[in-house]
Amino acid sequence: MKTPLWEALPAQVRAQVDDLVTKGNKLQAVKVIREALEEPRPGLRECMDLVAERFKDLGQRFTRSPTASLDLDELMAMVRALPHAPAAIEALWDGDSEGWMVCLLAVTIEPRAEHHLAIIRHGTDLRLFNGEVPPWPEAEEAGTIGRRLAERFGIPFHFASPEQPDFAPRWWDSD
Repeated sequence: MKTPLWEALPAQVRAQVDDLVTKGNKLQAVKVIREALEEPRPGLRECMDLVAERFKDLGQRFTRSPTASLDLDELMAMVRALPHAPAAIEALWDGDSEGWMVCLLAVTIEPRAEHHLAIIRHGTDLRLFNGEVPPWPEAEEAGTIGRRLAERFGIPFHFASPEQPDFAPRWWDSD
């Protein structure tokens, strides 16, 4: 469907929006649309509706493919390459406009830092409405691989809220 907003965009911007939509970058596509036009800029809702239409027109779906299974050997190599030995492996929930994910981190004390190892996502928040979660498969995967990784390095594994998405206390905040 071609809307007046879509028709108002220059061809180069339309191509950029379609490229972003194809890659699943909805928010960036909205930003490109808003910044492409002079004042008065289109409203956020209007831009979001246009991006949703482009997803539909391009045969895309508002779902994100699950992340690939984690490889223990690759994660071990990443931990070994850190500038400082980790004190713990930690899994924690994070979220974005698509839904919840679990981040796997190596945590150091001196200096106090976290080192990103992986993001685990197995779907969008539509799973909540469809009754597909809990259990959360990303939490199960993070728990399994995180424990194995921590065992290999002889350090603790911490996942304060594996049962449900929550901004729970961090490893370095626990006793």
